[in-house]
Amino acid sequence: MSTTVAEPATATKPVLSASDLRVATTSGHQILHGVSFSLLPGKILALVGESGSGKTTAGLACLGHLRRGLKHVGGGVHLAGAHDSILDLPEPERRKLRGGTISYVPQDPALSLNPAMTIGRQIMEVLNAHHYGATEEDRRKRTAEVLAEVGLQNTQSYQRRYPHQLSGGQQQRVGIAMAFACRPAVIVLDEPTTGLDVTTQALVLKTIAELAERHGVAGLYITHDLAVVAKIADEVVVMLSGEVVEKGPTAQVLYRPQHEYTRKLLSAVPDLAGKRRVGHVSVITRELPADIAASAPVATSKEPPAVPSPDSDILLEVSGLKLSYGGIPILDGIDLKLARGESMMLLGESGSGKTTLSRCVAGLNEDYNGTVQFNGHDLAPGTRSRTAQQRQQVQYVFQSPFSSLNPRRTVRESVEVPLQMSGYMNRKQRLMRVREALDQVRLGEAYLDRRPGDLSGGQRQRVAIARALVNAPSLLVCDEITSALDVSVQASIIDLLRNLQAETDMSMLFVTHNICLARHISQRMAVLQQGQIVDYGSTDEVLQNPRHEYTKELLAHVPTL
Repeated sequence: MSTTVAEPATATKPVLSASDLRVATTSGHQILHGVSFSLLPGKILALVGESGSGKTTAGLACLGHLRRGLKHVGGGVHLAGAHDSILDLPEPERRKLRGGTISYVPQDPALSLNPAMTIGRQIMEVLNAHHYGATEEDRRKRTAEVLAEVGLQNTQSYQRRYPHQLSGGQQQRVGIAMAFACRPAVIVLDEPTTGLDVTTQALVLKTIAELAERHGVAGLYITHDLAVVAKIADEVVVMLSGEVVEKGPTAQVLYRPQHEYTRKLLSAVPDLAGKRRVGHVSVITRELPADIAASAPVATSKEPPAVPSPDSDILLEVSGLKLSYGGIPILDGIDLKLARGESMMLLGESGSGKTTLSRCVAGLNEDYNGTVQFNGHDLAPGTRSRTAQQRQQVQYVFQSPFSSLNPRRTVRESVEVPLQMSGYMNRKQRLMRVREALDQVRLGEAYLDRRPGDLSGGQRQRVAIARALVNAPSLLVCDEITSALDVSVQASIIDLLRNLQAETDMSMLFVTHNICLARHISQRMAVLQQGQIVDYGSTDEVLQNPRHEYTKELLAHVPTL
């Protein structure tokens, strides 16, 4: 009897079950300690926990896949009606299951899509591999249909786009379209909304829930975002160090948690109202001058927003900033001011221009029109044309702590690079400054000789922040730096940034799509849509009295506990 085809599951019979699943490293260290759960048709089970809890390992085991260096040592994963565990099947049989019967949506869409193929061809490739439909025309129709299901355009011209021509949110929706293309029985989603803005996230969550219910697809949703869990999951399994510490219906686990670890995770979730304390530091920075704290008039579709009146305490001033790619406007007349010691959130959905704006400020995008003034002096568009002091005073922390650090360099070597480029310190002075920077981010000199592979995601992000701090900047630009981190690590990074601002009076541009962080990290907000600032003012004013429909829409889609 073939073991690669699952029998139809009844309403009460699981379509997939993991029973006493045990996974260890090849050296014998156990990673999963008897993990058990069941996936029901049309229902979504959320697997939650911090980085390193084993949730992704358990999720990949449902696909019959273990990462290099791991081995299956006990238990199994069974499809409904199948006698053999998926993990015991020959590799060719497991490959037939993946993409057809069981689909997978990875966390990082940029790494999961082929940059040399158009998105239409990539979806067609999945359909061809699993012989979907009777004809090529059937597969073309399904490609257009599934793109529309995930909220993307399905025209031929859109299907001819390459991944690099899409925003991060659009790339992720293409990945979800590929996973749902063959109408699988089980879909494993590994943090699929981690990098998405709330509007796109709401659309993706709605799509996943609707498709799962409509087609009876059993979903395993791996995430650290408990607010998302509250919105999409029917059941929750909480993991800690490879063990299941709590499981049950979503309402019970989230609102009546029994385990201390579950309560700890819930306490670290930022809330839009700012009532829940994230971390230990309650003060971000000092109070701002009245004219800086006041909100500014907002952009209309025809004219850029006005800005606060000039003030001697202004650190950064952006005026009339415009940038286009291939004739398409990305930034359309941006004006804003940032005071010394102030934290400003740049908020917007994928493709709104917030990262492009931050890169222009940092000198990483040079082809813009308009002016960027720092300390009353115009900054050249590119970093190479700026003075050494200007480069030192504006530092950038990138989104991914996994790709922004050189894996071959030690922590000391990575953090030391900006000092070497400055060229005004000797080796002994550089080492002293590196130690000070590591102390600032609460790591210490014990990490000097470690490499990125020896660090957790949160520790890597702290090293990236230390590298930015080593030159004692006046402005720190943070580009989605918590988007890939679990809630407890995110809380520690937010706490760290607030500490640093209180200690150094450093200004900060905090680029994010996570509006729930607003009251926890920023004093003012600038909301971007299609390259324009559409709402601008103090954080409280923008959140309590949004002026633009787009801001109101963002607020309406915020997932909450």
